[in-house]
Amino acid sequence: MDYSAESRASVEGRIFPVMEHTTRIGNRLLAALPPADFDLLAPHLRKASLERDAVLVRSGDQIEQIYFPRSGTISFMLDMPNGQTVATAVIGNEGAVGILPALGPFPSPMTAVVCVAGTSLQISPARFFSALSRSAAIRQTVQTHTRAILAQFQHVAACNALHSVEARMARWLLHIHDRVDGDFLPLTQEVLSELLGVRRTTVTHVVRKLRMSRAIRSNQRGVIEIDRPRLEAAACECYEVMRRRIDLLSGVDRK
Repeated sequence: MDYSAESRASVEGRIFPVMEHTTRIGNRLLAALPPADFDLLAPHLRKASLERDAVLVRSGDQIEQIYFPRSGTISFMLDMPNGQTVATAVIGNEGAVGILPALGPFPSPMTAVVCVAGTSLQISPARFFSALSRSAAIRQTVQTHTRAILAQFQHVAACNALHSVEARMARWLLHIHDRVDGDFLPLTQEVLSELLGVRRTTVTHVVRKLRMSRAIRSNQRGVIEIDRPRLEAAACECYEVMRRRIDLLSGVDRK
């Protein structure tokens, strides 16, 4: 399915009303573009499913597609030499995967994994770069995305060094909750282990503590139900600081 200039932001052959432009496109980076700049990308955008645990790109690989999530959550993972992983950022419909390496012939510096299933729009790096070279607005979009991602990288590094696993797990759950609908998060202990860079036995212990405080409920099917106020109380101050900073960089108003 493509996005022609004539039927901008259509995913099922219907022309979207102008008032529904942002909602129907689904990705806030794309929706923020002026119509003429979006039209440079529109004919080449394709709708794609994001299956849970799917690896969109591996560290060291060349970027084959750029993804603009419409729903779901994607985690950026750092792969360590011993096989362990740790999350450095998560994104949803406010961001993109593959923009930076697409701007030059160098491999991806990180692995991008679908954490919560959803949908996205995708485009080839060549098509994206062609449009970017003709549009100051698209270049500004890349800069905005870059600042937001770097803000996450920096703060996550500090948080990992200074705060407990329990507080960090609460923070990640809140970040993911911000990007999905409802209070049920389809996250297995294996996924949480990879996000936090700790053993599953540690995850089991921390989940038990959060459950005892009634911040979360979990079941055997890999679904975690959260109690937002209690989970915010369990998280470190990094969650609120990161949320405000990313919202500011992304131009989001949550009033």
